[in-house]
Amino acid sequence: MANTAIVGINWGDEGKGRMVDLLTEDYDIVVRYQGGGNAGHTVINEYGKFALHLLPSGIFRKGVINILGNGVALDPENLCNEIEDVRSKGVSITPDNLKISDRASLLLPWHRELDELEEIRLKDKKYGSTKQGIAPFYSDKYQKKTIMAGELLHPEHLEEHLADLLEWKNLTIAGVYGKEPITVSEIREWFDTWCEKIKPFICDTGIILRNAQAEGKNILFEAQLGALRDLDYGIYPYTTSSNAISAYAPVGSGLPSAKLNEVIGVVKAYSTCVGEGPFVCEMFGDEADALRSAGFEYGAKTGRPRRVGPLDIVATRYGVQVQGATNIALTKLDILSYMDKIPVCTKYLVDGQETSEFPFPSLLSSAKPVMEYLDGWKCDISGIREWDALPKAAQNYVTFVEQQIGCRIGYVSVGPERDSIIIR
Repeated sequence: MANTAIVGINWGDEGKGRMVDLLTEDYDIVVRYQGGGNAGHTVINEYGKFALHLLPSGIFRKGVINILGNGVALDPENLCNEIEDVRSKGVSITPDNLKISDRASLLLPWHRELDELEEIRLKDKKYGSTKQGIAPFYSDKYQKKTIMAGELLHPEHLEEHLADLLEWKNLTIAGVYGKEPITVSEIREWFDTWCEKIKPFICDTGIILRNAQAEGKNILFEAQLGALRDLDYGIYPYTTSSNAISAYAPVGSGLPSAKLNEVIGVVKAYSTCVGEGPFVCEMFGDEADALRSAGFEYGAKTGRPRRVGPLDIVATRYGVQVQGATNIALTKLDILSYMDKIPVCTKYLVDGQETSEFPFPSLLSSAKPVMEYLDGWKCDISGIREWDALPKAAQNYVTFVEQQIGCRIGYVSVGPERDSIIIR
């Protein structure tokens, strides 16, 4: 039996989806354990190109059970639309290969509305929300004011609970933000339209996972975002509202007794960031435009241009430590092929002192990058599948990163397709 987590080491958008899609041939179950529709896991395979927001990335593998765990912000509307989109490309999605935890809470229309209203109120102090309702959702969950998916299977209890929540939520919508309250008929129509469609997928997924563990089956835990966006260990308050670290995987999946055998941390060969907040090694101008264009760096969910920069060793080493990574997948190495010299941020300058340690969040806005430059390889490496076939300069870049972050790089991605991978 193997319990493996695939997690992001940096700001998210590292390429976790393509790694899950690659590795699921060796796993029986894939579980999403946190986050929601703000995710954007890009997968390219024989079915086409997909940006998965809620569906686990194992959905393309026949015989693999995909689970949305209790830690997920379950948006029925987004999920239904995503299911239909993926099905339209020839992928089978049924209650046999997709299961929703009855303990997952529903992200409701008022969560998205409140998310947008708060970003408008914050103006230039906004956190860079995707406006998918994630922060209001998790706030409500910890206040014990959400609807659990399992309640859809017991409608006799649902009606009164929903009415109470609507009354409470309208106090904020109307009283704080001055907007029209949501009516009972509006929310009932939404439930009838979207929630009825997901009911066949809802079950006690804890039983499935416990049985799988007892039978020695292999389970893959798929995270959303990265260590630097984790609520507790990320760049607060410019974080998501859930825990994106591997330690949360057993809890958010519905298998709290699970022990992780391996944590595969995904790192992009350069740095990207969607949203607001400090980004010490950020590039600007023509230099940024060139890297963004080469890597097609635009948000999978929002379409927003990603902020870009050189690989940040300080942030990456911290992410490796926080995630407890045992192996690293370095993605998009091929994108750097156009550079004569490749910049790498190896230290920060904080209050006039060089440091290799990741600082407290409030110090990051004044931190400056300390750069080193490695030789580029100036040739197309996207067709290479063996380590020894890589140009020496590309090998040197990988081994330099490996030594600096203190974790073995076992996978090197040289393209977006499933087979564009070098296994060391």
